[in-house]
Amino acid sequence: MSTKIVTLTLNPALDKSTEVPHLVPEQKLRCGPMRIDAGGGGINVSKAIQRLGGQSVAVFPAGGQNGILLCNLLEKEGVKIDPLTVQGETRENLSVLEMASNAQYRFTLPGLQISESQADECLAKIKKLNPQYLVASGSIPPGLPETYLEKVSVFAKEIGARFILDTSGTALKAAVDEGLFLLKPNLAELSALVGVDKLEMNEVDDAAMEIIRQGKCEVVVVSLGPQGALLVTKAGFEHVPAPMVKKLSTVGAGDSMVAGMVWALNEGKSYREMVQVGVACGSAATKNQGTELFHAEDVWRLVKWIQKYGEHYRLRDF
Repeated sequence: MSTKIVTLTLNPALDKSTEVPHLVPEQKLRCGPMRIDAGGGGINVSKAIQRLGGQSVAVFPAGGQNGILLCNLLEKEGVKIDPLTVQGETRENLSVLEMASNAQYRFTLPGLQISESQADECLAKIKKLNPQYLVASGSIPPGLPETYLEKVSVFAKEIGARFILDTSGTALKAAVDEGLFLLKPNLAELSALVGVDKLEMNEVDDAAMEIIRQGKCEVVVVSLGPQGALLVTKAGFEHVPAPMVKKLSTVGAGDSMVAGMVWALNEGKSYREMVQVGVACGSAATKNQGTELFHAEDVWRLVKWIQKYGEHYRLRDF
């Protein structure tokens, strides 16, 4: 069996979101309706690829009643899954919007304890799927060494898959040291990778280029938040601006960006088009409240804006 795109989520979650008029300590707060979504980095990527009209297989550990609900939600959305059943209960995360201030409060609970042998079983599932692209996104759960994604990077090379990574901290550095295909850091993550406290905007391209020169990856896409993203390859760099949108939630925006990029790659798009679609997906995701991802019609409208007006909105520093 061969699948073009497989996502790996080692720390999945049920993402719950609601809203309150005001956050007041020590009072009973009357919340709005609860929304429940299947969550976790790679799972969000698979959901977003589905919304773009693509297909992937999501591989993840799932435990207890929450794990069953997680699988049911994904199947209802038409996402293909290959879960590993484990003991325990899949975690829940909570996002609460304070309507008075439009401030979002995000509560992330500890993940389900996963052993290295269980994580290796997920890799065995991926090997059978034989993907062209392997996307790992999200945090490392309790029980796994922080360097486990280095093992995933080696594994991706062994099965001939292009490895795309979106994580942070020790997990990110370990995987990058081993090498991968595409890396999507934000400014803080890129700064940590090159060993500095902070990068100025005019230093970002050189920092990303240095990672490529060292052979640690082929493509770096630096997420710049509301300023878009910087595409860096050995051939040079290019800024792709983000359109102005009314931000309601940032949950899933980074995963949406990754999904747009891997979808575009799988469709044979150029690197420039890849980042344009990625930025449009990330921007579109922020237009929706709570844990909801983007709507496809918003993505295509924003892609047209980026392609038409993007040249006039480039960062001056570049």
